[in-house]
Amino acid sequence: MSENPLQLIVHRMTWEAEGVLSVELAHPDGKPLPAWTPGAHIDVHVGGRIRQYSLCGDPQDQGAYRIGVLNEPSSRGGSRFVHSQLRPGQSVTVSEPRNHFALEDAASYVFVAGGIGITPLLAMAREAARRGAEWRMVYGGRGRASMAFTAELALLEGEVTLVPQDELGHIDLDGVLTGLPEGALVYSCGPEPLLAAVEERCPEGRLRLERFAAPTVERDGGEQEFEVECRTSGLTLRVDANTSILDAAENAGIAVNSSCRDGICGSCETRVLDGTPDHRDFLLSEAEQATGASMMICVSRCASGRLVLDL
Repeated sequence: MSENPLQLIVHRMTWEAEGVLSVELAHPDGKPLPAWTPGAHIDVHVGGRIRQYSLCGDPQDQGAYRIGVLNEPSSRGGSRFVHSQLRPGQSVTVSEPRNHFALEDAASYVFVAGGIGITPLLAMAREAARRGAEWRMVYGGRGRASMAFTAELALLEGEVTLVPQDELGHIDLDGVLTGLPEGALVYSCGPEPLLAAVEERCPEGRLRLERFAAPTVERDGGEQEFEVECRTSGLTLRVDANTSILDAAENAGIAVNSSCRDGICGSCETRVLDGTPDHRDFLLSEAEQATGASMMICVSRCASGRLVLDL
């Protein structure tokens, strides 16, 4: 969670599709909220849990944050709380926006959305239209009734293709991703099977994506113990093979921002002062990982025997 959490109120809740509520959060005194850019998300305290939700409103509106929440009965409780208990006027604690899925400058864009994955891409499409860039959106869902924000997409200057599965089957990714224009970037968000299929077909260096959950990764060999110097705290920790850096820090009494513990939310990102991280997150780009400037301590480990962290 952010070191400077915001205490906001639920200003409005709107049904955007079957099972999808948008929630607008505003400052109780009407003050402007911290700025954000398309692709950003906030941590939201809901039902005793912390969940990440992409901002899907307009960054130029600093009066409110809007998120889209799918009612998922099989979830760990965050979405159920929003749908069953959260109501306008209630107070909610959120973090300031973070963005590990930023809309980079490009000649053109292709957005591939699956289900509630439309939320960050809606803000990106709006920004691409504002920039006057060429863009197209391919948006798949179970059925038209379950696909949120389609009316808003229709108002934007761009090509939008809706692919309701019950009518048209799955998105034709080969058709979408073959012969991309020179300089085009592909942004995708949705369930893991969609993202894996997009990764398989997208030319190297063109894809930017955001995951709902960490994919399963098979690793060869056992884990090694290593040492972490927590420079700010003045403590040195031994991190054994079955413990994460985050767990070791918390066990030593060091307060660390954290949420997903799967390397997908970015809340535990920590500055690396010395040593070489073994990056295992699903947020940092290859270029960002190569710099070794920061790491997600919930999943990443050490490739150099010892790390010095800003903890």
